[in-house]
Amino acid sequence: MKVKAVRLYGKKDLRFEEFDLRDIGPDEILAKVLTDSLCMSSYKAMLQASEHRCIPDDIDKNPVIMGHELSGVIVEVGDHLKGAYSVGDTFAVQAKMYFGERITSPGYSYTEYGGNATHIIVPAEVIEGGYILKYDGDAHFKASVAEPISCLISALTSAYHLAENNKDHIMGLKQGGNMAILAGCGPMGLGAAELAMNMKQKPKRLVITDIDENRVQRAKKVLKPQNGVELIFANTAGKENEAEFLKGLTGGEGFDDVLIMAPVPAVIETADKIAGLDSCLNFFAGPTKKDFYANINFYDVHYNYKHIIGTSGGDLTDMKEAVRMIETNTIDPSILITHIGGLNSAAEATLNLPQIPGGKKLIYCNIDLPLTAIDEFEEKGKSDPLFQALHEICSRNSMLWNKEAEDYLLAHGKDIMQ
Repeated sequence: MKVKAVRLYGKKDLRFEEFDLRDIGPDEILAKVLTDSLCMSSYKAMLQASEHRCIPDDIDKNPVIMGHELSGVIVEVGDHLKGAYSVGDTFAVQAKMYFGERITSPGYSYTEYGGNATHIIVPAEVIEGGYILKYDGDAHFKASVAEPISCLISALTSAYHLAENNKDHIMGLKQGGNMAILAGCGPMGLGAAELAMNMKQKPKRLVITDIDENRVQRAKKVLKPQNGVELIFANTAGKENEAEFLKGLTGGEGFDDVLIMAPVPAVIETADKIAGLDSCLNFFAGPTKKDFYANINFYDVHYNYKHIIGTSGGDLTDMKEAVRMIETNTIDPSILITHIGGLNSAAEATLNLPQIPGGKKLIYCNIDLPLTAIDEFEEKGKSDPLFQALHEICSRNSMLWNKEAEDYLLAHGKDIMQ
């Protein structure tokens, strides 16, 4: 069958093209990709190409399909899988997969399996490993955002603190503690904040910082205090002593948990300075430079039991928990999304991702649509009935992307294959 996809051929060499997809084998699944949310990790992979540990060496001849935050619907089931899977089943996917010592991922490792495509073939090893998860949520786009949510679940549950009077590690956020998310008004910071307020172990106070007032104001609109957690937003731009200001928000106690959302030495050093006794710092934002350094006070590491960790991605357990929290509406991942586009916009958006403001960019992979910010719908709606309708729908939903808007786009958007 004819399909369209964004494929990686080399460093900064992304191509949106049409090609023939073969028939599936007895242990494979043919799926229609519904949505894929663009990730900064894809931008980094595009820069590294085959230097990335998950990307093959021969992509110049056998290009891989980009995109790993996808949701799909099963179109055809291989003969050996009938009964276990059915046509019409919707699913989310686990991105990072382990096969012995080999680590693979859609969007990095496969020529026929990735999120930036109209249709894909799910490989036998992926199915056998249990890396596609049936999804029963109320909107397809939420299944796409389950993958980044799983990464945040991994980050929050990887934190640890010491039990009183012994060396036992208590995993998770400090119950009733102070938490800071630095550079946190972007999509992943907001997702982490909502998760933190809905975890079994949650802080009493959560401070989210940023240096962009527009991001701070949007964050205040879309994220509200939950479950008794005090929520504070702080624009730290121009603060002479940022660390003292932030510690002052805790009454001088310092923070028990600090999540670092930008690979910037100054942000890391602020995190180090605001950390309290038995604190845990998580460097969540992955740098592209392998010789990335920041100054850390190791006196506090030794005498104040300061823990420094880093997490990258989530495992299958995290993904299952993300899907559960989304299906039960425990969390609302729509706060992460600021832009909508069709598959035709995915390559350019990935190439320029750091320069595009806002949060998550959500791609509808069988739709032809320019990448458009939700807050631009009204202006575009003056000349385009589709955007007029989408603006009216989002206006009824606090200017957030939602199921009604998704349903309307899927019903009225232009087919990418036409």
